[in-house]
Amino acid sequence: MAASPATAGSGPNRSVLLAVTCPGQFMVLLDNTIVGAALPDMQHRLHTQLTGLQWIVDAYVLLVAMLLLAGGVFADRFGRKRVYLSGVAVFTVASVVCSLAPSVGWLVAGRVLQGIGAAALSPASLALLVAAHPVPQERVKAIGLWAGFSGIGLAAGPVAGGVLTEAFGWPAIFLVNVPIGVILLLVGLRSLQETRNPGAPAIDVPGTVLSVLGVGVLTYGLIEGGVRGWTAPVILGSFAAGALLLGAFVAVEARRSAPMLPLRLFRQRLFTVSNTAMVVVGFALMGSSFFFSQFFVYVQGSSILRAGLQTLPMSLAMVVVSPYAGRLAARYGFRVVVTIGLALAGPGLLALGMVHADTGYGNVWWRLAVIGTGFALALSPLTGAAIQAVSPQEGGLASGISSTTRQLGAVLGVAVLGAVVRARQSGGASFEAGLNSAFLAAGAVTSVTAVCTGLWLARSKPAEGSTAPRRSTGPGEVTTSDKASADSR
Repeated sequence: MAASPATAGSGPNRSVLLAVTCPGQFMVLLDNTIVGAALPDMQHRLHTQLTGLQWIVDAYVLLVAMLLLAGGVFADRFGRKRVYLSGVAVFTVASVVCSLAPSVGWLVAGRVLQGIGAAALSPASLALLVAAHPVPQERVKAIGLWAGFSGIGLAAGPVAGGVLTEAFGWPAIFLVNVPIGVILLLVGLRSLQETRNPGAPAIDVPGTVLSVLGVGVLTYGLIEGGVRGWTAPVILGSFAAGALLLGAFVAVEARRSAPMLPLRLFRQRLFTVSNTAMVVVGFALMGSSFFFSQFFVYVQGSSILRAGLQTLPMSLAMVVVSPYAGRLAARYGFRVVVTIGLALAGPGLLALGMVHADTGYGNVWWRLAVIGTGFALALSPLTGAAIQAVSPQEGGLASGISSTTRQLGAVLGVAVLGAVVRARQSGGASFEAGLNSAFLAAGAVTSVTAVCTGLWLARSKPAEGSTAPRRSTGPGEVTTSDKASADSR
């Protein structure tokens, strides 16, 4: 999507633009992982159970997943600078709300507000970069830096969360966003120039509302079912309502001229398979990561700071391997790299499901590294496969849908694996046994997906007119093609 003629060639200083947009994306990714390290402290200070912790994580991820595509359309229609800075403002205010939350309910509300801000600022930040870099080679470099900040945010989360929580308590993990947000607002208001796309499609309000409500109600049933009972009327009603709302979403999207989720794209086997696998990646990666710090703190007796450091092998493996995943896919094909990645991550999670309280860290860290390596190999090529499955003009939309399916999988992962832990505990098993079952379940799902994806991708072909595999530069966030994530909505 090209920038408006008035602004395409007269954008702000590009170094300043990078300095304003990249930290915003850094905050979004940081808050995906920094919370995990603080969960034990939140549980202690807020007097909540596993259900409350699940809502603290899923409230944020759910809103990002369901509003990400709408955020990109908002940026194109109403101005990328305006939407980006609005998102930063909302995210910053929400961070203050989270830090001051006196109860789980207030914290969840703050996390919902954070998710809304993140869903606005993330696609708008990338759209600003794309509009300011019309030359493909320059655009690739800019997006590489943007995606690199994503990786730094992911890797820094566990350590930063452990350090801040150990020193000041869990509210500090949210307050760290405030100075960043204030600086971005002050500099952005003065330095950013507005760009927009006058031909952007209309906002799909019915589709957005139905998707948020449908997935939200379904998530409620999955998280609360273990507490209220799976046969409780409110739980059965939530599952029924979720099915009806999602069915209505499909019906509405099939009839709209400009839907947020064009169902015709799923007629391409490659697109369907890659996004299905991406749901599983989000499910297993985020669902298992939710329990890492809890395992080290509650099962092995680590401090919160030490637990944050102990989770580093997975994050570092993802940051190191991700930049090479797209290149390997371009050389050997999506099928080989994705299958190998999932075939590493699945057994890695199965191996993690066999650790116990007395297992030495020397026999744990490599399992985390294998998991991180496997998912890093799968994430970027799966996004590339989704883009290759559609026409070049729809590459940005395909990338956005891929990110959305990953986030949706993350929502379900936290909800479902949490339900597995609670089910084991309600049967008299220990928390350790519950965690083992959750890791084993995630590993089994990932391993089966590795086999199925390898078989399905072997029979898949790209859409007519699509190009060769496009190298990805970030940890599953964006592909560096001439049609970047925000380049065609």
